[in-house]
Amino acid sequence: SPLSPSELGVLRAQYEKEGEMVGVQTKFNYAWGLVKSNVRSEQHLGVMLLSEIFRTSPERRRECLYYLALGNYKLGNYGEARRYNDLLIEKEPANLQASNLRTLIDDKVAKEGLMGVAIVSGVAVAAGIIGGVLLRNLGRKR
Repeated sequence: SPLSPSELGVLRAQYEKEGEMVGVQTKFNYAWGLVKSNVRSEQHLGVMLLSEIFRTSPERRRECLYYLALGNYKLGNYGEARRYNDLLIEKEPANLQASNLRTLIDDKVAKEGLMGVAIVSGVAVAAGIIGGVLLRNLGRKR
């Protein structure tokens, strides 16, 4: 569940207070709060901050994996979400949060895949109907 605006404000204030010398833990805490948000721009910023930590602090990668997976899932980046989540499951096969997130990702991908197929099928049917009507009209004019 998302943090309250005041709770997120505390994390933001600490992050901004540390400025260019922001510590990894402060950056992680702020990113964690942003990823939990329901505001897409905050989620995006959280993923960006976690990605920086993941790249620059190898010793902190494991703790970033779940929230990178979750943030990407919330943003609709299911391939990235799955990649980070699979890395976490490799390291921690018994991690229930990661297992549950895997199910959510797979369900969403399957659902959106079916929606994509339905849209493409609908467009194909509509094109067929329009083409049939045009051909019939051309046949009448001759």
